[in-house]
Amino acid sequence: MKKTLYLYIFREIPPPFLIGMATFTFMLLMGRFLKLAEMVVEKGVPLSDVLRMVAYLLPSFWLYTIPMALLLATLLAFGRLSGDSEVTAMKSCGISLYGMLPPPIVFALICCVLCSWITIYAVPWGNLAFKKLIIEVAQNKAGVVLKERVFNDAFPGLVIYTEKFDPKRQTMEGVIINDERNPKDPSTIFAKGGALVADPGERSIEFHLKDGSIHRSSGKEGYRLVEFQGYDLRVSLAQEDKQAEKSESEMTLDELRHPPKGRSAKDVMSMRLEYYSRLALPFSCFVFTLLAMPLGIQNRRSGKAAGFSVSIGVLLLYYIALSGFKTMGERGVISPALACWAPNIVFLVLGAYLFRKAAVEEELPLAAPIGQALRAVKRMMARGGRG
Repeated sequence: MKKTLYLYIFREIPPPFLIGMATFTFMLLMGRFLKLAEMVVEKGVPLSDVLRMVAYLLPSFWLYTIPMALLLATLLAFGRLSGDSEVTAMKSCGISLYGMLPPPIVFALICCVLCSWITIYAVPWGNLAFKKLIIEVAQNKAGVVLKERVFNDAFPGLVIYTEKFDPKRQTMEGVIINDERNPKDPSTIFAKGGALVADPGERSIEFHLKDGSIHRSSGKEGYRLVEFQGYDLRVSLAQEDKQAEKSESEMTLDELRHPPKGRSAKDVMSMRLEYYSRLALPFSCFVFTLLAMPLGIQNRRSGKAAGFSVSIGVLLLYYIALSGFKTMGERGVISPALACWAPNIVFLVLGAYLFRKAAVEEELPLAAPIGQALRAVKRMMARGGRG
């Protein structure tokens, strides 16, 4: 009997989970769609390249959307079971809330393993592949990575600012380039105008600058100023791609655990935070499951819209806590490990408390005010519809 019951509860979770995955992933991609559409429409980037970029971005999104979708799915599943009095029927047969826990925990374990695989392998692969694809696209469409009145750092070792940029003619006005490819001899270039010329065969880009000056400051020779009417700055993308340092999001767990020599203390701290964050995020699947079960049961008569609202509220609180503890970790107030695991610990304790309250059929704190607020919103919507 238990096997049949467990299978029945388990089958309630996948449908809303898949819907949640699609919804949350689409919501996160919305912020990128406008930029990607601009690349296709205005700058002539092939649609196939843009779709590859989306594919490379998905793993870093899934690391967050899988726990989010699991929270929503568990809320809706137990909300439906409770709303149809099936939870009451199970309790009358001697099955407590603890007895209903194995199916969602098994599903949470599957999600946790999937998130772990994504964070160990897929995230660094996707971010690094995305960066390489941007460089490849820049070889053919150099202007893709340049935006007006923005400090662009897409080219390793270079920060480029342009007051005006014509993507069709590939011309620039009011150009500032900070060149730190050679740390021993950094330079800053100012130019009234210029043009971009890509050379895919040589895997390079040339900036043809005019009417400007080059400012250099080296230890032995001191400050130097060179004025020019025309100056060509060549960027070898193949060489820069090899020399470029990986960002934290592009590193594997082993690289994050053993930072390369020469990195600053701030960079090392960021790597440690990234390392522990990748380990902690998959565990949030268990935290959200333990939270969602009592919340779903208490939310039995409020419908799917209310379940979605509750899940959004829990997620906001969780990620606010995640951001707050991470800030404390960056400032050295607490250790990186504690900064990344603290939100899980806090919400795990909260989930265990709510689960125990629901198991003994006590009303959850704030359940009544939340229910009243939801009913008030429904009444207002009904009045507006009649009006």
